[in-house]
Amino acid sequence: MASKTTLCLWYDGTALDAATFYADTFPNSSVGAVYHAPADFPAGKRGDVLTVEFMVLGLPCVGLNGGPAFQPTEAFSFQVATEDQAETDRLWDAIVSNGGRESACGWCKDKWGVSWQITPKVLLEAITHPDTGAAQRAFQAMMGMGKIDIAIIEAAVRGDLPATGLTPPA
Repeated sequence: MASKTTLCLWYDGTALDAATFYADTFPNSSVGAVYHAPADFPAGKRGDVLTVEFMVLGLPCVGLNGGPAFQPTEAFSFQVATEDQAETDRLWDAIVSNGGRESACGWCKDKWGVSWQITPKVLLEAITHPDTGAAQRAFQAMMGMGKIDIAIIEAAVRGDLPATGLTPPA
């Protein structure tokens, strides 16, 4: 890999599976070199996959099959800025339907424990809107969501949502 900085993600023997899923799911993503252990190691045997080089959305990564000692936390996440609801739905649904789980405010976690923020650009614009009232309404709407619903965020910015509701008027 040409970059001086590479994200290293720790897996329990599933680095190649994760890298393949990311390459199949996210644009500008691919699996690169797969390295096998030259000798036995605490989490595996000689010949097992030790590391996998891969790209996620253009970011160079390496997956290390280090064993069960360390698990990912929400303190690290990939934030993916999506263009529209279709892209938001596709990425969110791919992660969740592949053994992942939903969280709040656009966050979900894949089956390997890695956290993802599937964040429509509309949401980022809305919560930084120069009209602080619009930004507050959008933020409040987001706080009640799992997967982000762009129509609701846009309605919140316009002020078209009831104070306690999260569904846009018909």
